[in-house]
Amino acid sequence: MKIGILQCGHTPDEVKASHGDFDLLFHQMFEGQNFTFQTWNVVDMAFPRSPKSADGWLVTGSKHGAYEDHAFIPKLEELIRRIYDADRPMVGICFGHQIIAQALGGTVEKFTGGWAIGRHDYEMEGLGRVAVNAWHQDQVVTVPADARVIGSSPFCRNAALVYGDKVMTVQPHPELTNPVIGSYIENRRGTADYPEDLMDQAQAAVSLPNEGDKVAQALADFLKRGAP
Repeated sequence: MKIGILQCGHTPDEVKASHGDFDLLFHQMFEGQNFTFQTWNVVDMAFPRSPKSADGWLVTGSKHGAYEDHAFIPKLEELIRRIYDADRPMVGICFGHQIIAQALGGTVEKFTGGWAIGRHDYEMEGLGRVAVNAWHQDQVVTVPADARVIGSSPFCRNAALVYGDKVMTVQPHPELTNPVIGSYIENRRGTADYPEDLMDQAQAAVSLPNEGDKVAQALADFLKRGAP
């Protein structure tokens, strides 16, 4: 099964040097699933010709906000709607979760409660409670009419959505293993508006068990079920 990766951003240079860009992280996350991959760097305005250019699609994270004015966002939203109408299975992670919701009628906003950084617990349908790494401030605040909430946390009410058998999206980052999130914390500490106490908590949690692999398997299973 060929998975088209719609890359909406790039990992920071320091993280990329040690762990690779987002597409490599997803190759590793889906290791053993018998997937092949092709990446389109949509953030750099490289788009596939058709929703049928891949058997299934994955929309990655990004440093950008879904509601921000960037040239790639309207074109990506149009592509998401075309993939949806073509009945090709699609999954989204973090920004991917948000931009898919926005493209299909939902609303994304900057959360007034601040940042989620590092290990968070989520209640997810079919998985129970799972601990997964996160890195976001924006959230889906209005769920599209076609979507159903299948995962939440005290911090993020709409943390995972499913749209029938077409789309599954999650707010946390199952591809960010503990070593990768540790690199993010190390290289982003003291930048932007990340609170030091949250960074300290996230750093302390790097040594704790992480269950992103369970979410990754759920995403893989969803893609396979919807494969043409």
